[in-house]
Formats: sequence, structure tokens, C-alpha cells
Amino acid sequence: MIETETLPDEELGAQATEWRRRALQGELHARGIAHQLEAELRRRAGVHHHPDYDTLDLRSLEHRQGKRPWWKPW
Repeated sequence: MIETETLPDEELGAQATEWRRRALQGELHARGIAHQLEAELRRRAGVHHHPDYDTLDLRSLEHRQGKRPWWKPW
């Protein structure tokens, strides 16, 4: 486990984002580590802190920005 108390806030945020990305890619224990780091960030902030999900979205840019029609052509 990572010693979260000794990391500065900026490094803690960067580590949390990196481990969350690794978890989304399927790395086995990355989800737990990401959760630990994010929990420490929330504890330090004292408020509800939501991660920036746009940076965690691993789809290509064209798939993220593409607008889908509200109807399905058969």
C-alpha cells in the first residue's frame, strides 16, 4: 500500500488519477489502491470531491464527442 499521509496534495491527485486509469484498463488490484488515494483526497479536502471523469474516459475523442441520433434507423 502507498503511504498517503506523506504525499503532497498534487502528487496524491496525480497518483489517484493514474491508479483509476489502470483500474479501468483491468489491472487486478488498481481499483483498491485508487479508492484508498481518492478517500485520502476527500479526507483532506473535507468536502465531497468528485474526480474529473473526462480525464478517465478511455474512449477515443471522436466517440466521446460524437452525437448519436435519438432514434435508431432500422
